[in-house]
Amino acid sequence: MKTRFAFGLSVALLLAGVAHAQQAGQDQPTGDLVPPTSASDFTAGQLDSVLAGSWRSAPNKARDVYRHPKATLQFFGLQPDKTVIEITPGGGWYSEILAPVLRDNGHYIAAVPAGNGAEERQDADALRAKFKADPAEYGKASVITFNPKAPVFGPPGSADMVLTFRNVHNWVMAGNAEAMFKAFYAVLKTGGTLGVAEHRAAAGATLDAAKGSGYMPTDYVIKLATDAGFKLDGQSEINANPKDTKNYPKGVWTLPPTLARGDQDRDKYLAIGESDRMTLRFVKTGVNKAPAVPAPTATVANPGAH
Repeated sequence: MKTRFAFGLSVALLLAGVAHAQQAGQDQPTGDLVPPTSASDFTAGQLDSVLAGSWRSAPNKARDVYRHPKATLQFFGLQPDKTVIEITPGGGWYSEILAPVLRDNGHYIAAVPAGNGAEERQDADALRAKFKADPAEYGKASVITFNPKAPVFGPPGSADMVLTFRNVHNWVMAGNAEAMFKAFYAVLKTGGTLGVAEHRAAAGATLDAAKGSGYMPTDYVIKLATDAGFKLDGQSEINANPKDTKNYPKGVWTLPPTLARGDQDRDKYLAIGESDRMTLRFVKTGVNKAPAVPAPTATVANPGAH
């Protein structure tokens, strides 16, 4: 069995140990196990362990320097005992981190668009194969599908957190961004968090000027969320890249990891690095009054795994 976490106990048991020690007047609990002093410390320890995990591919680990997964997930407030839905995870870059963190005490759900496109089928199939191949890490992760034109991600109020990374521009170009954000609001519990990371357009850029480039104006993304009912709860520069000039022949895809121009000026674009990104945290403050709807069909990688 892999020893992914050094702790091996649930958050509740660890924090209970701290409380017991404090009640007994001890600086630390007796025995060999010294638990962290808070749930955030516990999550930080889990993230450190998962980020070093052998199941993560070398190319994915190499992108940590650009995607800052630990700081990003801590900013969003990730906790290992929550239900977290990641929207359109692609090949599963963040799945390699989120699913193992949530495996023991929470639930990771990958929501992929249902469609006939080759790329959609390829991403969904690759994700299911990834989960099935490593039940020790992904055994409790699920894959659900949604209709991009009328998205539903689960029963109203059933998720603690919805996360999406570098997807808003695709929804804008497809004309379904408003529906997506409304569906995020519907599936979240009151007090739940929406975390968004997206390519950031130059200051003052209009939506019409930016949307074909893959970059999005920050104020527009905020409006999409607040129009759906969310309250902006925080902005971070964790994923900022001041080297990104945002004026490339093939838009954001000119930069790594895509490098759409191939070998042409490759070193130049590698020196710039990945795109400048906004990192936004929203909270659902209102009560969901939408009627109950059935949950989308879920595929569990290994229902018998624990």
